[in-house]
Order: sequence, then structure tokens, then C-alpha cells
Amino acid sequence: MSKLSKAKGFKKSKNGLYLSMATTAFGALSVAKQAKLARAESDTLRLVDAAVSAAAIVTGLAILYRELKRLGDDDVLLG
Repeated sequence: MSKLSKAKGFKKSKNGLYLSMATTAFGALSVAKQAKLARAESDTLRLVDAAVSAAAIVTGLAILYRELKRLGDDDVLLG
């Protein structure tokens, strides 16, 4: 198996999905900073941008969670 095909397979593995979820959630910190700064400066456009970015993060996490469930993870937390 080539290294490239292994790397592609990692993205669809449980560990790959956990890593993707963690990096996506980490992006929420940046969005929170952006929202805080926008509120402090009363910048409506940046606040809207932060809200849209937050929605994208939530959607991305939901998609990753669904993929994780499809893999049949038997973790107690996932139900």
C-alpha cells in the first residue's frame, strides 16, 4: 500500500475523524476571538462573519460526528 493511499485512508478512519473534529473545534477559538473583537469595536460586519463562521464549524462537526457514527464506533459517549 502506497503512502498516499494510506494518507487518504486515514481521513476516513476513526483516528482521522477524531483529529478532524479536534482541529475543527480548535477553529472555534479563533471565531470566539473574532466575535469578541467585533463586539468591542461595534463592527456589525465582522460580527456577522463570526456568526457565519460559527455556523460552518457547527455544521462541520455535525458532519464529522455523523461519519464517526457510520464507522460504528462503540464508544459509550456516542451512544
